[in-house]
Amino acid sequence: MYDYSEEVKLLKALTHPARLAILEILRGGEECVCHLEAALGYRQAYISQQLMVLRDADLLQDRREGWNVYYRVTRPEIYSVLDAVRKITGMPEAKLMLTPIACACPNCKQGTTHRMSIPVELQSVR
Repeated sequence: MYDYSEEVKLLKALTHPARLAILEILRGGEECVCHLEAALGYRQAYISQQLMVLRDADLLQDRREGWNVYYRVTRPEIYSVLDAVRKITGMPEAKLMLTPIACACPNCKQGTTHRMSIPVELQSVR
């Protein structure tokens, strides 16, 4: 019998609203943990737990730059899966709102403020 362990691991990683919200934010590209905190309104420890699950499922990769840790999606085909789930469930396509967020990372302090916030349909995960 075929072992479905990798598929199960991936699908389990997608079964939490905060992890789905993180993936939606990262749909726009690499972001630092402080941006995820600002956009989601969660504490850093909680976000780190969710990031670890996504990283263990081989969906994310991180890199350090000084004190900051940046995350990016390593398997962009996951967005086809998420889009298919939305289509099946009849949910609208998630779009990141272009609103300023309060973030204290060096990029923001240098005037390159990233503009993003959690999509309206995912705000109930807070």
